[in-house]
Amino acid sequence: MEMILRALAIYLILLAVFKIAGRRALLQMTSFDLILLLIISEATQQALLGNDFSVTGAMLTIITLVVVDILFGLMKKSIPGAESILDGTPVILVENGKLLPEKLKKVDVSCDDILVAARQDQGITELEKIKYAILERNGHISIISTEN
Repeated sequence: MEMILRALAIYLILLAVFKIAGRRALLQMTSFDLILLLIISEATQQALLGNDFSVTGAMLTIITLVVVDILFGLMKKSIPGAESILDGTPVILVENGKLLPEKLKKVDVSCDDILVAARQDQGITELEKIKYAILERNGHISIISTEN
């Protein structure tokens, strides 16, 4: 039972940490981010398993994490507003070629981040050619050009 409670606690802590870190953390991974992710995964593994390195303990931990993830998925589908609380909502960052500074600051995204996404997705190099730039729930920036 301790293994299950430990897995549940770690899942909730990581969910909260990445919620606080925001979608910006998912937007681009630098080498620092990769190193941090590796360290987090190692610390998480140690916290999840403690002194129990048995196959049974590992299976119990994995099953608990998957079940919790499935339960959160079901909550998002069945409870109104749960998806917005857990995953956030899309945020419009650019509207008709104009940056929305308060939204950029709130989600910690720069104009350069938007232009990188615009170049990669649509070949757009100028802000004025962007009708909408939207930070999606998954951290990706969707670009809709003025030509659409």
